Amino acid sequence: MRRRLRSIALAFSAAACAAQPQPDLSDVTGARGTREVTGTAYGAALPGITAEEQQRFEAGLAEFTRTRNASSGLGPVMTGAACSACHDSPPAIGGTNQRLETRFGHRNADGSFDPLLSSGGPMQQDEAIGTVNGFAWVPEALPLAANVVARRRTVPVFGLGLVDATPDATFAAMAEWQRAHHPEVAGRPARVRDLVSGVDAVGRFGWKASRPTLLQFTADAFVNEMGITTPLFPDENCPQGDCGSLANNPSPGVNDPEGTALASATDFMKFLGPPPRSGAPPARGGEVFAALGCASCHLQTLVTGPSPSFAVDRVAYHPFSDFLLHDMGALGDGIDQGAKGGEMRTPPLWGLPFQHRLLHDGRANTIAEAIVAHDGQGKTARDRFAALQDPDRADLLLFLQSL
Repeated sequence: MRRRLRSIALAFSAAACAAQPQPDLSDVTGARGTREVTGTAYGAALPGITAEEQQRFEAGLAEFTRTRNASSGLGPVMTGAACSACHDSPPAIGGTNQRLETRFGHRNADGSFDPLLSSGGPMQQDEAIGTVNGFAWVPEALPLAANVVARRRTVPVFGLGLVDATPDATFAAMAEWQRAHHPEVAGRPARVRDLVSGVDAVGRFGWKASRPTLLQFTADAFVNEMGITTPLFPDENCPQGDCGSLANNPSPGVNDPEGTALASATDFMKFLGPPPRSGAPPARGGEVFAALGCASCHLQTLVTGPSPSFAVDRVAYHPFSDFLLHDMGALGDGIDQGAKGGEMRTPPLWGLPFQHRLLHDGRANTIAEAIVAHDGQGKTARDRFAALQDPDRADLLLFLQSL
């Protein structure tokens, strides 16, 4: 089997280069960073930020951990009272506590998808502010019409400022590289509307890559997870689709009218450093990772574009993701959200050792279980993994546990 792996590795030589443990400043598109950015500790700020950016980072952390109530705009329905309610562990603020949220909709006979907006869709807000001013607010329930129900695990936010600083053209070029070198697993960039510029841009945040910028990603979480309206999303969710009930909203109007809280929480994530490696990556495991074809989608190195912020200005970083949409077959969550039901964004693998429930719905408890669950464009890598001999499997898992 080792001899066979060596031959497979030759076929994946370009991907193998991306999986080598030595510092790599170039991505598969040929872009080269001026330096490498790696994490120093979980929860630490990006290396190289200025004193002013450090102050914004610390103020953003305070906003990120701020617990809201009805008088400060929370709800009336939500999934948590603070950003940190879903991103508080482990091992630092910004990680995932494995909170599962519920998305739903109705797949029609003709294949079209109805997000059931009139019934509170497409997301179930499973908490509420209770009785305020004599009106009882209750958590939403799944409507009977929902025939597609998916759980979504909250994800870590470490290093997202680097992803935000990566040019749209990079993601398009990575998709072209995949089509040229590995067409069987080629992904596509999500195209979504940037609410600030008013034009389409590449989505990169969320399980379906539905948000193009870190600001918009945060604003989406403000309104859907906490019920906090902002200039980007000024309209409150209608609880269970009942918009008339909002006449009793204890905090009507836009809750963050100037977007100051939104900008501050975004600053925390913008300047939050990437996860540090958990150990010295075994070279042999990286070779197996590439030979299976994993490195074709879980690309080790990306390069940011020019930025006035030195911390993210043309730097190489290592998320082990292409942030593109791929058809994952039965592993897809069935929800149409710009992306089709079977399409999912490649999740970054950095920080993997601290994510103890894996995949979008948390179904996998081990890395091996997550690999075996791959389908669609991930099926070939899954089958190669299943055929590995024990020493190769052990080397691969050690490599993944070092990310």
